[in-house]
Amino acid sequence: MFRMHALELLPDETGREAVRRDWQALRDAGLPSQLDHRGSTNSPHVTVVAAPALGGDDEQRANDLLGPLLPVEVRASGLALLGGSRVSLVRVLDVPDALVRAVLDLRSRVRDVQHVGWLPHLTLARRMARADVGRAVGVLGHEDVVVTLSSLRRWDPDAGIVTTL
Repeated sequence: MFRMHALELLPDETGREAVRRDWQALRDAGLPSQLDHRGSTNSPHVTVVAAPALGGDDEQRANDLLGPLLPVEVRASGLALLGGSRVSLVRVLDVPDALVRAVLDLRSRVRDVQHVGWLPHLTLARRMARADVGRAVGVLGHEDVVVTLSSLRRWDPDAGIVTTL
C-alpha cells in the first residue's frame, strides 16, 4: 500500500483547538476519533490535493495560488459521512469562492489527483461504524464553528517529512 502525497491547509491555533475539542469529545464518548491516529504528522488540516507524487512545481503553484488568500475564515457548517460500511465523520466547510477557484485551478494541474472535485472538510473520525453515527452527532452538537485557515503544508509520506510552505 502506498500513501498519498498531499498539500494541506492548516487552521490557526484557535481552529486547531476547536477541532481537537471535537476529537476529544468523541474519544471521551468511547467513539473513534482522530486522536486515535498516532502519527507524528496528525493534526487538524484540510486536504487541498492528494496524489501519488507531487513535484516542486506543484508546491510553488500552491504557494502562488493559495498563499495570497491566507489567512482565510471558513465556517464548519455541518457534519457529513464519507465512505461505505465504516465511515469518516467530517465537518464540511463553507469556503470563499476565491479559495474554491484557486484550489480547483491547482488541482487541475496536478497529475493523478486522488479524487475529482474538492469537498473541503476537517476529519473528526475514521472507520466509524454507521451504528455509532447518531451518538457521535449527539456528542458533537450542531453549532457552526468558524475556523481560520492560516498556513499551507506539504506531506511527503515517502520521506516522512512535513514541510510548511
